[in-house]
Amino acid sequence: MSEFLKANEEGACYFVTLTTVAWIDVFTRREYVDIIFESLEFCRRNKGLEIFHYVLMPSHLHMIARRRHGLLSDVLRDLKSYTAKQLLTAIKEHPSESRREWMMNMFAAAAAGSAQNTHLMFWQKTNHPELLHSPAFFEQKASYIRHNPVVMGLVSESEHYAWSSAHPRPILKPDEE
Repeated sequence: MSEFLKANEEGACYFVTLTTVAWIDVFTRREYVDIIFESLEFCRRNKGLEIFHYVLMPSHLHMIARRRHGLLSDVLRDLKSYTAKQLLTAIKEHPSESRREWMMNMFAAAAAGSAQNTHLMFWQKTNHPELLHSPAFFEQKASYIRHNPVVMGLVSESEHYAWSSAHPRPILKPDEE
């Protein structure tokens, strides 16, 4: 991936988006959602990841995040690699996954065009990092994250979306800004 597409300024805060290939709505089952949140918590405890705002939508994850020491891009690379393996296994093994064959075909088709992924590709390559260079830009992206489930018609109020830092009892407590 080109350097300009990476979150490569040490200690800086970024707005990032991790998206499934073909925008597949994977995060519709609690088991798949748990893999993401458990992995994010691991990265917080062990890799210095700080998450200030987030929302896990059916096909993507938006976050405002930084790494205390080192590059955020390294954490995102590891997170995507690990979660891809875990999620692909979970999809293959879920007893009532009615979309299994279709999803696996989509993941295989995405990998066919990739030099890095030989069999299956879960995440799109880029994280679309945007350096949050000012408090106003930070707040603009935080507002976008909060309102994304409402704009997409999933809930009527952002506080009602369970997989968001806007929820009154978020599954993953945000770090202090």
